[in-house]
Amino acid sequence: MADNDKAHDKQVDEVTGTETTGHSWDGIKELDTPLPRWWLTIFYGTIVFAIVYTILYPAWPLVNSATGGVLGWNSRTAIQEAMAEREAQNADLIEGIKTSSVSKVVADDSLRQYAIAAGRAAFKVNCVQCHGSGAEGGPGYPNLNDDDWLWGGTPEAIETTLMHGIRYVQDDETRISEMPAFGRDGILERDQIQDVAWYVRKLSGQSAEADAAARGEAIYADNCAACHGENGEGLQDLGAPALNDAIWLYGGTHADIVAQVTAPRHGVMPAWGDRLGETTVKELAVYVHSLGGGVSPDEMAAVQ
Repeated sequence: MADNDKAHDKQVDEVTGTETTGHSWDGIKELDTPLPRWWLTIFYGTIVFAIVYTILYPAWPLVNSATGGVLGWNSRTAIQEAMAEREAQNADLIEGIKTSSVSKVVADDSLRQYAIAAGRAAFKVNCVQCHGSGAEGGPGYPNLNDDDWLWGGTPEAIETTLMHGIRYVQDDETRISEMPAFGRDGILERDQIQDVAWYVRKLSGQSAEADAAARGEAIYADNCAACHGENGEGLQDLGAPALNDAIWLYGGTHADIVAQVTAPRHGVMPAWGDRLGETTVKELAVYVHSLGGGVSPDEMAAVQ
């Protein structure tokens, strides 16, 4: 006991003149150096600040809610107020988009710029899951940056596609195109499908077996040209893709084409009209049109 008490005797360090804590370990003694006054002032200040903060603002969690604070402020209300203020500032633009056709929105610079900004935000929330953050698409999901459109690239055509979706059975006006299963349903023999696939590759400028492609040309004319066009240019009225370019939804290898002709895959896109409303759909249409693959306002005016 005597040794233990001795180890805890407080002493004054000869070098620094500071009293020790009385703790000693292997001959090393701990100095009882006081904390800097400035540090203590800040520390006590933070304690006072925390007490005041918990009184004024929401802080302590309860069973089903939290303390509200005497000021009655909360972040959700602040966000709602900021959004309401922003909407009030842009009320004229929003009303202009709401009451105008999508083509008029595109033709009006101020409406178009606002619609593009709003449409970009809506795209990030609702569309990137399939079409990608840059709208580049992927296998089975169209790239929205190019000028290859199944149903047309005018603002009106894009708006209709967004409003009613693709093969979305819950919407009576949805876009529908059904390619026959030429192999699965026995419409064409396996060798005929092989030949027509080689001809489709030839249409798109890819390498192809010459003899097989020659045989496939007649098969294509009898079974495919009615929808895809005599030269593979496609037909937007039917949602039939062009086959004479390098853009492929499900792949352009011979095996990919054979698989699609044999048992075609048909994608589905929801109808966004009921989900987002007409105004947001217009904004999305204008944004998608602006990505570079749509028809320009000048081209649209020339058509009209």
